[in-house]
Amino acid sequence: MKNPVPRTAAIHDLSGFGRASLTVVIPILSCMGVQVCPLPTAVLSTHTGGFEDFSFRDLTATMEDIVAHWRQLDVDFDAIYSGFLGSPQQEAIVAGFIDTFSRPDQLVVVDPVMGDNGKPYKTMTPEIIRGMRSLIAKADVITPNFTEAAFLLDEPVPRTISPERIKSWMLRLSDKGPGKVIITSLPVPEKQKTSAVIACDREDGRFWKIDCHYIPAYYPGTGDAFASVIVGSLLQGDSLPIALDRAVQFVSTAIRTTFGYSYPARNGVILERVLPSLNAPVTASSYEIVE
Repeated sequence: MKNPVPRTAAIHDLSGFGRASLTVVIPILSCMGVQVCPLPTAVLSTHTGGFEDFSFRDLTATMEDIVAHWRQLDVDFDAIYSGFLGSPQQEAIVAGFIDTFSRPDQLVVVDPVMGDNGKPYKTMTPEIIRGMRSLIAKADVITPNFTEAAFLLDEPVPRTISPERIKSWMLRLSDKGPGKVIITSLPVPEKQKTSAVIACDREDGRFWKIDCHYIPAYYPGTGDAFASVIVGSLLQGDSLPIALDRAVQFVSTAIRTTFGYSYPARNGVILERVLPSLNAPVTASSYEIVE
């Protein structure tokens, strides 16, 4: 029996305070008409972006119990969506989960959360990064930022990159398995204080790009928000450039809305103010094709 609404297994950590991971994934996808079945990798008192002395509980063993119960219930998923993973063992669990719950026409999205601004996150190890290179082979879509794309390819992170080289990177990433590759936070050297999001689709060989204007603030959880809108949009039947456009517009609106307040950046974007925009009519206007 077909699910009355799309059902997604969301494999992310859960932070009690600060909008990131599952506290971002669940409201966004729910607002987009998707049932979210969380498979938490860890529970934290806060996310790690700007908070100290946070509590952390690893849920690797619990993940295995949840997966076993879902298998017993014969739960099926229209999409599988993974984010931050804290160990090679968790990567192996996710890989096994994808194999176990595979079904025709299923969407598998891997957001390979490993680092940013040229550096790995404190919890990342070479073993975890190697494991992520293997995990993306099981994905239909991956959404690394520029730093993570370099890690996946075992390349140094350059300060700038030519259009020809970034296209080569994307094709190399696609050759590892995923048919659609989306890279965020791409530096645009000819436009000061501007970054870009670029995507490619192996099926039609086209590349798409959207420029993102700079706002002088960093909000944790925006990568989770971006990838979540991509998942919801593709499940709604949108094309890759439309999904790209919707995700960029939503995150840009959330950042601009939050920046207008005197509000601690570490709390994340004020998601509640902008969630209704996800149900507005789709107006694609900012993407361009890259020749």
